[in-house]
Amino acid sequence: MNAVSWTLVVAVVLVLAWVTVLCVGRVRRLDRLHVRTDAARAGLESALERRAGAALVVAAVLESEGRRADRLREAEAGTRSARTPAGDREAAENVLGRALAAVERSVLPAAVLEELVDAEQLLILARRVHNDAVRDTLGLRSRRLVRWLHLAGTAPLPAYFEIADAEAGVTTTAPSGAPDLRIIAPPDVRSGVRRT
Repeated sequence: MNAVSWTLVVAVVLVLAWVTVLCVGRVRRLDRLHVRTDAARAGLESALERRAGAALVVAAVLESEGRRADRLREAEAGTRSARTPAGDREAAENVLGRALAAVERSVLPAAVLEELVDAEQLLILARRVHNDAVRDTLGLRSRRLVRWLHLAGTAPLPAYFEIADAEAGVTTTAPSGAPDLRIIAPPDVRSGVRRT
């Protein structure tokens, strides 16, 4: 073999070694991201359970004071039934969030109110952590090398969990009998006239 052949063989070996090291690094990072996503999903499930438990306590307090809590109990039952793979968990959790937002919080005892607020804040954080982990995992899985060489293996594609964040006293539904509000557009830049 002459020098050109040896140089070509060495170049091919170096390229293969570089690709192998790159693939091993991507596989390890992908594995860590999948573990992080699974842990974040478990934390999200725990936070959802805690909020559902707080909703049951709020419903019990409201009923003990002679107030109706049917909507709250139905929403919590809906979240339990949506935990199956066929259930729409996000929609059920949004219904529970709207039911909790409609609760008059001034009638709740301080300990119950504190638990409810803590559960809602924990849920906000858990959802953000989960969605950040999903974003990072999907970002790495979308890289060409990972797709071409199927480095993700048989791991399922993670999904975002989107629900409305709770704000005290704010509902995500319009009140019944709300007036028809006109939307006023900004003035047209060319004519200076407002369009309605």
